[in-house]
Amino acid sequence: MEALAAHDLTSLEQNLNAAGFPVSHARKILRYFYDHAGTRLPDYPNLGRRLIDRIATDFVHRSSHVAQSHTSADGTTKLRIGLADDKSVEAVLMPGPRDDRAAGCVSSQVGCAMGCDFCASTRNGLSRNLQTHEIVEQFLHLKELAARSSRRLQTLVFMGMGEPLNNLDNVIPAIRRIAHPDMGSLGWRHITVSTVGIVPGIEKLIDADLNIHLAVSLHAPDDETRSRLIPVNRRWPVREIVDASRKFYERTDRIPTIEYTLLADINDSDAQAHLLANVLDGLRAHVNLIPYNAIGAGVSGTVYARPSTDRMMSFLTILRSHGVVAHFRKTRGDDVAAACGQLAGV
Repeated sequence: MEALAAHDLTSLEQNLNAAGFPVSHARKILRYFYDHAGTRLPDYPNLGRRLIDRIATDFVHRSSHVAQSHTSADGTTKLRIGLADDKSVEAVLMPGPRDDRAAGCVSSQVGCAMGCDFCASTRNGLSRNLQTHEIVEQFLHLKELAARSSRRLQTLVFMGMGEPLNNLDNVIPAIRRIAHPDMGSLGWRHITVSTVGIVPGIEKLIDADLNIHLAVSLHAPDDETRSRLIPVNRRWPVREIVDASRKFYERTDRIPTIEYTLLADINDSDAQAHLLANVLDGLRAHVNLIPYNAIGAGVSGTVYARPSTDRMMSFLTILRSHGVVAHFRKTRGDDVAAACGQLAGV
């Protein structure tokens, strides 16, 4: 059986047409499917019993399932989602600032090949890319979970396991399904894609013209430090990544976010704060400072630590003294390994 989330409007119209059904039903099917988070597949109204039976016979509402669920003291819930081939990924639902809102985080790959030394997702390397429907189904699982607590999933970030820009052939169609008003209806401007700085991928994302947000995981202002933390920096160094971020803003009018995880005695000095401000000079961006979330030893064997509150505040103060727009990301779900850098899928 085929996952219904594998279809967009055009492909489902073609499928129905080949089976002798009116193509006008495709929009009704997808709208109902997404409105109910893929949980009520047999109950389509006003379609006729023959088509309803065919949908139930030929399509599966979800090819994935929630294998485990862990809820943090702060209300954040991490889902381990089992896939059809017995592999798994993790997705996260975070309570929003309002009692009726929630934010989601999804993965784009099983594992990760980027080798970032302070991130748990990369420990076992890359297993495979997620297919479009597997990404979409994470959204459906999170949407259903949010609804159980009378919340609406309002925003979605591609900041889970994997490098989204190394799987754009599946990430872009997944975004279109999730955002489009005839399908997931989340809205383009409520989606953010994060990258460690795959410059050609940023250019492809620009050309896709999705009107979404971009977050760039910089994590160091100089190539020596960044290459130690993020091996792909040896291919696309800091200056090229900043230039690509500038191009994203100029072409899309969407302000990029610069993500910066603070690691004690690695990238948190006053000198590095001044250098970061200089590197970002002329780039309209928002710096998101992330207090390190512990994962134990990194790929290199290094055990990192979170800087003191005073050290982190000094870093923030220096950035702001240069006119950089910056704030701290609130840590959520670290007690269940659901915070930034902690997702591992096992």
